[in-house]
Amino acid sequence: MTYSLHGVAISRGIAIGRVHVVERNQLDIPEYHLEEAEVEGEQRRLGNAVALAKHHLREIRAHIPPGTPAEVVAFIDTHMLMLDDAAFNDEPARIIRDNRVNAEWAVKLQRDALIAVFEEMDDPYLRTRKDDVDHVVDRIFRNLLRHPPLRHELPDQKLNGMIIIARDLAPADLVLLHHHHVAGFVTEYGGPTSHTAILARSLGIPAVAGLHHARRYIQEEETVIVDGDDGVVLGGADERILAQYRARQTERQNYVASVKVLRDAPTVTLDGRAIQLYANVELAEDFQSVREVGADGVGLYRTEFLFLNRSSNPDEDEHFNNYRQMLDALDGLPFTIRTADLGSDKMPESSVASIPYASNPALGLRAIRLCLREPSLFWPQLRAIIRASAFGRVRMMIPMLSSIDEVHQVLDIVRTIRNEFTRRGIAFDPEMPIGGMIEVPAAAICADVFAKELDFLSIGTNDLIQYAVAIDRVNNEVGYLYDPLNPGVLRLVANTIQAGREAGIPVAMCGEMAGDARYTRLLLGLGLTEFSVHPAALLEIKHLVTHTDLRHAERLAREFLFDSSLERRRELLQALEQGEV
Repeated sequence: MTYSLHGVAISRGIAIGRVHVVERNQLDIPEYHLEEAEVEGEQRRLGNAVALAKHHLREIRAHIPPGTPAEVVAFIDTHMLMLDDAAFNDEPARIIRDNRVNAEWAVKLQRDALIAVFEEMDDPYLRTRKDDVDHVVDRIFRNLLRHPPLRHELPDQKLNGMIIIARDLAPADLVLLHHHHVAGFVTEYGGPTSHTAILARSLGIPAVAGLHHARRYIQEEETVIVDGDDGVVLGGADERILAQYRARQTERQNYVASVKVLRDAPTVTLDGRAIQLYANVELAEDFQSVREVGADGVGLYRTEFLFLNRSSNPDEDEHFNNYRQMLDALDGLPFTIRTADLGSDKMPESSVASIPYASNPALGLRAIRLCLREPSLFWPQLRAIIRASAFGRVRMMIPMLSSIDEVHQVLDIVRTIRNEFTRRGIAFDPEMPIGGMIEVPAAAICADVFAKELDFLSIGTNDLIQYAVAIDRVNNEVGYLYDPLNPGVLRLVANTIQAGREAGIPVAMCGEMAGDARYTRLLLGLGLTEFSVHPAALLEIKHLVTHTDLRHAERLAREFLFDSSLERRRELLQALEQGEV
């Protein structure tokens, strides 16, 4: 008999295959007292376990195939850096020495202390970092307890075409599973903004998360269907249902292959409206993808990685050399540099001591607020961006604006730097566009005020949605409320687009919503003419744009904004998705 289980769709596509259940048995962490003579040996045992964990991660990194998205490598590198951190080396060693306890118990005490700090914070990025702590600690525990490797960690095991069911998966697990060519996966926890979900989308692996107790209902070796479009897992399917989903698989594969031919085609709607498609990038490796998919430029360059995992902030020349390298790679395409969106889990070590504890960092000192408070962090970056503007089509973007006074402060600093450069004969583009991110509801409501002062706006939906509906988007208890189609959210988006149109400045969207093909025609109907998305999503968005009649999309989008019926809004979205416009 066919049964269905419903979770959260985190990576699109259909996967059909036999199940392999990843069972990480609950680890029994022993606690025992050491004699003084045993302390040094126990510290060595800890060091060996950490070193072995790093060795395993290096081996996993070596198996990453060429051309894999840069964030895959970045997540593995993050776990390797965490294993180098004092929190996983010096502190457990100190606990062993001071408390005379075994290494496993020392690591557990340190893990509990770290997790307790994260659990007191509401910010979704910090909760994601809590998962990283668990993944890293689990590796250390398994080495200390001499647990054998799991099946997917062995190179000679064949998981080709199988569906993985697990409580949770770390980014490193996903890299190994991708190496084994698994068809898809299902996890009991997690959500669409987790590191693993981001990697799954980048690697094109269909996946469903948040399916509680999946391992209780789904058995080893049974055949299941993973519907990554709708967040559904089907078991016990008969041949008729299997044939339907195989047809959907084939249709999807043909579709993905067909959009690749659009690389050099103009991005124009059926009724002749030109649309700009930009790419979101973070690392130098991403810039190759910008060219491969024919993006119109970079709509969001995240600069935070320049500040992290180091004891001092990058100086002006380091910033400048980095931006010059990126400009050379773009060869004349527009390059939008977002000033540092630091804070929450992305705090430079040089600033940690000066920032007071915040119970909710997502609503605290972060992004432009932090930069204006810390001139030694902000000014070198601004100076470098202004210098780089002499070498290409640079645009500067300010994150997390909530007050027009913040805009005035930034523009004053820019004027001061430009005046200095003029006196010293340092080249720069005096017309470099300066824009702002609209990701705070107050800014979206007053978008017309910001539009009068800035050269462009970009809507950051990830934060805008969670702030607008007052939820932590990775909290499983309220995750169902994280809805881009919430009428309040859509009205904030529409208001921002309208403000840009009236002021005669471009408005882009660079959040996850922009890269989700389900919403492309709705956003076009709301008047969005610039999308900035992950390179992997760009060609699919382009296909939809070139098969959309804007006049009909606009009509349905207007109805979408003001219809309070959930059922009717679902009908409208389906009509837009299916091209009934």
